Amino acid sequence: MNWSETTWQKAQPIYDKIIDLPFLKALAEGNLDLEKFQFYIQQDAIYLEHFGRVLATIGAKSTSIDDALSYIRFGEDAIIVERALHESFFLEYAIVEKEKIQPICHHYVHYLKSVAGFDAVEIATAATLPCFWIYMKVGQHILKHSKLNNNPYSKWILTYAGEDFEKNVNEALRICDSIAAKTTADIRDKMTDAFLMASHFEHEFWRAAEEKITWKRY
Repeated sequence: MNWSETTWQKAQPIYDKIIDLPFLKALAEGNLDLEKFQFYIQQDAIYLEHFGRVLATIGAKSTSIDDALSYIRFGEDAIIVERALHESFFLEYAIVEKEKIQPICHHYVHYLKSVAGFDAVEIATAATLPCFWIYMKVGQHILKHSKLNNNPYSKWILTYAGEDFEKNVNEALRICDSIAAKTTADIRDKMTDAFLMASHFEHEFWRAAEEKITWKRY
């Protein structure tokens, strides 16, 4: 098996917990509380601004021109295309403005920025993969097991279950497997650790939206 297949086996329990989250079940059924979705979109918009910069950093550090171009393009998609999508969500779901960054989003983006800034580019690449791969799997899972008729969140579901997003995911998977095959066993282990850590953050991001986890006031 290649690196991604082996790593996914280790991440499977996390993914199973993700698709069992009340937030995603309610989203799939179309009865998710609007305030929870608003909270999620606000935090996701903040996350994507940082994520785009992380992807661009990976592109700048990549030793392969082709990989560099792919990650710079991914970064552009995150900042421009995804931001435009979220701006449409802001209008559709009556979100007036972005909230301040809340704990889980804060911890997730700072983890990714730290890895991108101080660890090997292979590790940083693996750390960003769950945001691609898990989102695609969640979108496809919901699309397969739910009816989208009259679901107010169908646009979100179709975005991440769509072919355009899947193309980016497959490219990110190809790059991760390619660099994993060329690097050392120690770096591969650290790539796996980074993937699992980011997968935990993906779980926590949706849980935070369900529970509306915010900074404590002292």
